[in-house]
Amino acid sequence: MLAGYVSDERYSALIGVLFEFRRGDEVHTARSGVTGAVYADISPGTWEVALGRDGFGSKIVTAEISLERPWQFRLLSDRLLGFMSPRCVKGGESSEFMVHSVEEYGLELWRYGAEKRLVRRVGTFDEHAPRAVMQVTPDGDYSQSGVDWNRNGYHHKAFRQLLEAPSESGLYFLHAHSKSGEFFSFPWVVAPETPTAQLAVLASDINWNAYNSFGGRSNYINADCLPDTPIVNSRLQLKRYTELEHRTYDTNDYLPLSLQRPDPYNHIEPDEGLLDPIAGRQGCHMAAAEWRLLGWLEQNGFDYDLYGETQFHGGELDLDQYRVLIISTHPEYWSAHMYSTLKAWVFERGGRLLYLGGNGLNCEVEFLDDHRIVYRNTCWSHSEPQYAEDGTQYESRFDKTVESEANLLGVAFTNDGIMTGAPYEVKDASHWCFEGTGLKNGDTFGHRSLHQRIPGGASGHETDKRTAQSPQNTHLLARGQNPDNGGAEMVIHHPGNGAAVFSVGSITWPACILVDEHVARITLNVLNRFLRAADVV
Repeated sequence: MLAGYVSDERYSALIGVLFEFRRGDEVHTARSGVTGAVYADISPGTWEVALGRDGFGSKIVTAEISLERPWQFRLLSDRLLGFMSPRCVKGGESSEFMVHSVEEYGLELWRYGAEKRLVRRVGTFDEHAPRAVMQVTPDGDYSQSGVDWNRNGYHHKAFRQLLEAPSESGLYFLHAHSKSGEFFSFPWVVAPETPTAQLAVLASDINWNAYNSFGGRSNYINADCLPDTPIVNSRLQLKRYTELEHRTYDTNDYLPLSLQRPDPYNHIEPDEGLLDPIAGRQGCHMAAAEWRLLGWLEQNGFDYDLYGETQFHGGELDLDQYRVLIISTHPEYWSAHMYSTLKAWVFERGGRLLYLGGNGLNCEVEFLDDHRIVYRNTCWSHSEPQYAEDGTQYESRFDKTVESEANLLGVAFTNDGIMTGAPYEVKDASHWCFEGTGLKNGDTFGHRSLHQRIPGGASGHETDKRTAQSPQNTHLLARGQNPDNGGAEMVIHHPGNGAAVFSVGSITWPACILVDEHVARITLNVLNRFLRAADVV
């Protein structure tokens, strides 16, 4: 009978996995085929199953084998991986480090700011027995439930792997080095125990989780659920590649994605420096790019407190303790609570917001608990208009479930210009944000960039523009020169009570701030004025 399928941490079918099905005196062996299918001469029921293959960790599980639903066996490859649980804490709080290694490894804590700085060595880990620091993933779809690491053999208090957060707020990374030379790094956001600055910055950890496909699902790969069978060939099977109109979202129901998973996309190589081009396809819009902005802030003497978006959702960021908030790079996924809290702070209590990113606040999320997040994509296509029952066009997924983010940001993402890069063209050189730049109307800026995935300039990757729901006083300052009229619109609007919102509408902006003098000076002008001026008009 078809007992099940076997796949790795990416839900790719594994060929040639050896199985032993054991029940009492019965023992049956089998081997997986090219689709990961496991056919065995056994009857339905409960079996103890041992399975393994070279290059992957062997394990023993109890499986309920049935004719109706083949069991989904999962194996974890022999690679160095890790994450912090939770990823975002306050100074003095503790997180558990979850590391998967098949050999002895060392762990160090580093702070990523104006430079990479070693904080301290955490220790060396290897519990005597062979492969004893190897983790085991659950069977089935653990992208929605978490990997459940540090639960096998870590019961004794001597094996607890807790790390207390430093008192200094900032972006930290754990550096894991295996004995044979492998390296893996993973982020840790440390917020202040109590506010220490006038400026707060949000790390986009909800967005990081949306792109994390560990376990076989992200909000872009198998967004609603895992398919019944593992992937043999991505280009032939995944909707992302087979759907002609690139419609990723075609249902109203999406299973959650857990924060309790390693995130290889946020790995940063040990020799990558602040001024180096951002390596990798995903780093350009995730933690590596956000680090560039934090490094620039520190280079220019700005004190800031860093928080994760999950902490903001959980009520750990009191905006009233700050004068300015920065969201940056790619803060695409927000809860309705986060949005309403921020909007009230700006519109009712004079808060000042710098939106230094693109495709932000574009889709609502729902938290089921402290680690499971449902991304409410609805039925949606970025390339085709979406209409409400009354005939009005939705501006975003967020507009469909809450309201258009343009009401707050002044701009919203459109598909025009996607995956292109270009400089901005100045539209109102008389505005104070251009002071000291020497720029005139018609001049361009934002030519230099560390963004390797989409080279070309500070307006790029994904871009936002004014919409019908932008506040009436939203003022255009500059526009990207991207093709198809797809350039980002740099705007400012003033809700009253001393409040202000400055938006650049481009993912690539933070990747330019360290190397383009005009991007840096404009950001400096806005931030200084927002922090110090009684009136920012």
